[in-house]
Amino acid sequence: MSGYREILEQVRDGALSVDDALLTIKKKPFADIGYAKVDLHRGVRQGAPEVIFGAGKKAAQIAGIIDSMKTNGQERILITRLSEKKAGKVKKLYEMTYYEEARIGIVGGIPKPDGIGKIVVATGGTSDIPVAEEAALTAEVHGNEVVRLYDVGVAGLHRLLAHMDEIMSASVIIAIAGMEGALASVIGGLADCPVIAVPTSVGYGTSMNGVSALLSMLNSCASGVSVVNIDNGFGAGYLAGMMNHMEGKKG
Repeated sequence: MSGYREILEQVRDGALSVDDALLTIKKKPFADIGYAKVDLHRGVRQGAPEVIFGAGKKAAQIAGIIDSMKTNGQERILITRLSEKKAGKVKKLYEMTYYEEARIGIVGGIPKPDGIGKIVVATGGTSDIPVAEEAALTAEVHGNEVVRLYDVGVAGLHRLLAHMDEIMSASVIIAIAGMEGALASVIGGLADCPVIAVPTSVGYGTSMNGVSALLSMLNSCASGVSVVNIDNGFGAGYLAGMMNHMEGKKG
């Protein structure tokens, strides 16, 4: 995004003609590196650049995509579902911070928050934390302040009620739970902001690897609750970040 901003600033200052600027922007919508076509216009279209999904990719392929992104001006890069083994290989080539629990790698660090408010990430139990950290770090790398409320599930409702100040002051809440997934409905009935529910695959036999929690969240009687896929912390963190930057749409 910063590269395109520089182009627009050059047009504003008279250093670049409109036609030349248009040609520069049109010239490379993506970079074809053989095994991947790196989307260079994602940041312009969606406000956030392309993210690398690490699962199923070789470390060398991930490194090649990082190189293409950096060559084309992307300074901050998020890699999700990245194993520790692959992360070790990538870190030999690029300065990257690896978060083992979330299976996330970040090149370029976490920026200063610039969202309109705070995103609360709440989990039903400690076992849900890996998904929660994927959501929290995704939100943070996209410029959001995150408040973590972990292990506040309905089996001990007083734990959640002890954090009413954080819940009521949130801009967006991500409710993450396995088992029966009731946390999303409870939070949805307390909060005055959008709630993004994330079912996790945590639970015993009839949890069906998260299907029970998914169905419970889809059937939530609380208004303002939307649901992403099972264990999809990234999707929840990304969506929450978009909501927390909607002031950019005003006017």
